[in-house]
Amino acid sequence: MATIETQQFGTLQFSDDAIFDFPEGIPGFEQAHRFVCVERPGLNPITFLQSADDPGICFITLPAKSVEPEYELDLARDDLRVLGLAQMQESLACLAIVCMPQDAAPTANLLGPVVLSRETMRGVQAIREDSRYSAVHPLRGTRQENASGMAARAASGDSEC
Repeated sequence: MATIETQQFGTLQFSDDAIFDFPEGIPGFEQAHRFVCVERPGLNPITFLQSADDPGICFITLPAKSVEPEYELDLARDDLRVLGLAQMQESLACLAIVCMPQDAAPTANLLGPVVLSRETMRGVQAIREDSRYSAVHPLRGTRQENASGMAARAASGDSEC
């Protein structure tokens, strides 16, 4: 069992087989390659993507389909290669990173979702080649307002991240 001291969760224990490897890092955070998904009671569907390399890096994420029910994932060949896959799979997790600006409503990045393969335990931020979705998609609507409120509590410290 591995242990790291995080800013958001304090001491976090996890098994080595729970780590998702991001071979190319995440844009802007290229030094962080290993991440663990952390879920907290009462904050579903929020998943925290905690770096196992840098205890100060933790992303608040939501399933892309909880933000936009008609969301369609589109992976480039290079993204599939990074994930270690030959083709798309339905079992891929597609997570939108939530941005919580202090002076504006929260948004979700649907243009560049984080995609996780539980088969290969690899991840990639899959930036779309089209502009069908936005990197600053507003969180609104009943499901999104609930998730937005939970994300605000999570970011404010009422939760861990």
